[in-house]
Amino acid sequence: MANEIKTAIEIICEEKGLKEEVILETLNQALAAAYRKEYLEDKNNNVKALFNVEDGSIKVWDEKTVVEDMELDENGKVIQDEDIPEEEKKKFHPRHEIMLKDAKKIKKGSKIGDIIKEELESKTDFGRIAAQTAKQVIMQKLKEAEKEMLFSEYKDKEKSIISGVIQRYERNFVIINLGNGTATLPKEEQIENERYNIGTRMKFYIKEVYQDIRGTKVILSRTNPELVKQLFALEVPEISNGIVIIKSIAREAGKRTKMAVYTNQENIDPIGSCVGQRGIRINSITEELGGEKIDIIEYQEDIKDFIINSLLPAKIDNVIIVDEKKKEAEVKVDQTQFSLAIGKQGQNVRLASKLTGWKINIDQGEFME
Repeated sequence: MANEIKTAIEIICEEKGLKEEVILETLNQALAAAYRKEYLEDKNNNVKALFNVEDGSIKVWDEKTVVEDMELDENGKVIQDEDIPEEEKKKFHPRHEIMLKDAKKIKKGSKIGDIIKEELESKTDFGRIAAQTAKQVIMQKLKEAEKEMLFSEYKDKEKSIISGVIQRYERNFVIINLGNGTATLPKEEQIENERYNIGTRMKFYIKEVYQDIRGTKVILSRTNPELVKQLFALEVPEISNGIVIIKSIAREAGKRTKMAVYTNQENIDPIGSCVGQRGIRINSITEELGGEKIDIIEYQEDIKDFIINSLLPAKIDNVIIVDEKKKEAEVKVDQTQFSLAIGKQGQNVRLASKLTGWKINIDQGEFME
C-alpha cells in the first residue's frame, strides 16, 4: 500500500506542480477524520494522524492544550460568578483542551500551555480505511489541481480573444468548447440575430474568468467593442506593433462599428493599413463578425475635425462648440446631408457621439442619441 500511495503522490506532484507536503497534510487530516468517525464515540477527541509515506505506518493520537483546573456543571460549563461580564467568563473546550489535573495523569510534570499527545489504539482494519482515504484524497487533489490550472490558464487570457467551437445550448446560454474546457456565451453577450450553429468555430472576447463551487467559469462575449479592436490587432501588423493606434471605438454589435485610428509616422496611412489591399484585412474582420459594417476614420486632436470625421460619410459644413466643459457641440449640415449625418434610426450620430465622447446636435440643436 505504501509504495502505491507514494508513487501516486509523486506522479500528481510532478504532473500538476503540487508540493508533496500539501497532499500529505490533507491526507493526514482525512485519516484523522476517518479514525474519529469509525472508532470514537466521544467526539471530544482532537484526533491527529501522521502517515509515513516511506513505510506506510500510521500514527494516531489525541492532542490537547493544558489549561488551568476549572469546576464544571452537569452541562460541561464552567461554574463561576454570574456577575462576571460574558466576554470575561472562562470557557472550557474539551475537544482541544485538558485540565492540568487530568494532564498530570497522562504525563507527570505537565504545566499550563503544554501540548499533551495521547496515542490512540491501533486498529487492525485501519490500513484498509487508510488506503481508501488516501485514494480519495489523491483524486480530490488531482481535481483541485486541474481546476486551478484551468483557472490560471484562462485568467491569464482574460480581456483577450480566443477561438472556440459552438458545442450546445443551455436555455439562453451558448456553451463553447475551448479545447481543454468550456466557456459560456450569455444571452446579453450574443449578437442579435447572429446564428450559433453547433460545430461552427468562432472568435470570442474573454470578458471574465472566475471560480465558483462548480469550478472555473469563463464568460465570453461577441458584442464587446474589444473584440473588434483585438481582431484588428491580429489582422493588422501596424496595429499589433504599435505603429497605428486605435484611439477610440464605438460599436452597435452586429450592425455597425466606428473606429478612430492614428499614427505619428508620416509615411503610414492608418486607414489604409486597417483596410488592406483591396479591402482584404477589413473584409476578413467583417466576415468574422457576420457582415457587421465597420467605418475606419482618422483620429484628430482638434475636436472639431474629429467630430467631422466621426460623422462620415456625411459632409459637414461647420462644427460649433456649444459647451466645452459639458462636451456638447452643434453640427451644421446641408439639407441634403441631414439624413446621412443622423443615419438610420439615429445610428450614425449616436456612434459618432460615443466615438468622440461629445454630445452632438445636428443642424438646429436637435440632439439624437
